[in-house]
Amino acid sequence: MAQSDFLYPENPKRRQEVNRLHQQLLDCLSDSFDVTNKLTEVLNTHLGCRLASIEMKRDGTIKENCDIIIQAIMKIQKELQKVDEALKDKLEPTLYRKLQDIKEKETEKIAIVQQVISVILGEATSAASAVAVKLVGSNITTGIINKLVTVLAQIGASLLGSIGVAVLGLGIDMIVRAILGAVEKTQLQAAIKSYEKHLVEFKSASEKYNHAITEVINLVKHQMK
Repeated sequence: MAQSDFLYPENPKRRQEVNRLHQQLLDCLSDSFDVTNKLTEVLNTHLGCRLASIEMKRDGTIKENCDIIIQAIMKIQKELQKVDEALKDKLEPTLYRKLQDIKEKETEKIAIVQQVISVILGEATSAASAVAVKLVGSNITTGIINKLVTVLAQIGASLLGSIGVAVLGLGIDMIVRAILGAVEKTQLQAAIKSYEKHLVEFKSASEKYNHAITEVINLVKHQMK
């Protein structure tokens, strides 16, 4: 037992809680890496992009890994912006507005994009049109993806940002020292509050991101049947 545990008997439980919350945060980070790579593969395969996959930096900090995902998403958004601009340029204004209309049927949107996708990509496939509709003509890029980027940036700038992702290989006492540099009651409480606050938003943003990209992948599979 650490010496401070005699003064703060709740510290052992708090150390375990910090460890548990840290693992949950890493799980969300790992999921975000996986989903971003799935999205990258879809864009490379169907929209002719040349985006690189990303890997978690195991010897890096939480902030460094958040930044890796943010940079990858920014590159994805840049590619989607190019497709959006091309669609706006090639389509009649009324048809382009239909792509932005959430009330318009998805099948109708795919048919609209299908009219010009060959000019944009050099070939026309229903899968490519579906990807363009789901990622350009929806709220995925403007809402869900942007929210994930915002949450990742907040985590990176928080107390958690400087924490190494690999501390889980250590014992619980060593984890806490690596995270906080001490085992004072107030520091443990601050760490727990910070983890809890950011995990609520991160879990929500990560789950919506995962669900949205899974929808894209499932639609592509359906179009390719």
